[in-house]
Amino acid sequence: MTAFVPSISKLSERVIRVLALNPGMMTLQGTNTYILGKGKRRFLLDTGDGTKPEYIELLKTTLAANDSIIEAIIVTHWHNDHIGGLSSILNAFKNDYKVYKVIDKHDDCKDLKLYPVKDNQIFKLEDITLRLLHTPGHTEDHLAVYLEEEKALFSGDCILGEGTSVFTDLWSYMNSLRRFLSLKMNVIYPGHGPIIENPIEKVNEYILHRERREQQILNCLPHEKSEAIAIESLVEVVYKDTPIQLHSVAANNARLHLAKLVKEGRVGITEGDYTKYWIK
Repeated sequence: MTAFVPSISKLSERVIRVLALNPGMMTLQGTNTYILGKGKRRFLLDTGDGTKPEYIELLKTTLAANDSIIEAIIVTHWHNDHIGGLSSILNAFKNDYKVYKVIDKHDDCKDLKLYPVKDNQIFKLEDITLRLLHTPGHTEDHLAVYLEEEKALFSGDCILGEGTSVFTDLWSYMNSLRRFLSLKMNVIYPGHGPIIENPIEKVNEYILHRERREQQILNCLPHEKSEAIAIESLVEVVYKDTPIQLHSVAANNARLHLAKLVKEGRVGITEGDYTKYWIK
């Protein structure tokens, strides 16, 4: 965590970032939530984790200072640091806002109603047009949001302002990253960390990082099924510079890379209790 992210930042005429004040190893400086629009009615993108009452006060202060109200809430994905603040916001503002997201099996909002969205769905107010992009990989339900008037991408947790992101499905994640390259982007506003002002370069950097790791894995795999190796053997070579206490995390990362390669038919996988891999 190197860059300073202010609690409140007016990033453009349509974008105000309000930090959810929940710093951590996975959240960096905290979750970036965004107030979008420049008129009376505005969208709120993400809600933080609900653990910091100070965030609610920041939200109220920012809306009042801009003579604006929340029209609706859009949630990028089901992780608690993005949706966990939803109940706190609804209670604090005494309002039954419509909350939009891709519906997912992990959703646990109790009595709160979530409104499903579709890929490429358009949300409009008088001064803003948002296109919702279903970009699975980090999670199955992940949404990115494209602000058409400013050619700005809100990347959620697909791309971070610092470091790299985690994923649950690498095949889908890579497709989502490549989809970003088809957009005309002036800037990326990430779910965590500072803004990204070299968007195409950053997306390509993310893709190249994963492709290099994939090639390292392929270089370690034998070409004969009879010589297939287990993930533990792979980790010892590919992640030799990673502290041993992090090898379990590295093994999960390698497992996700291998799942993608198996899906593509490039790598074979043995049946049984002790899974091994080889190049087909």
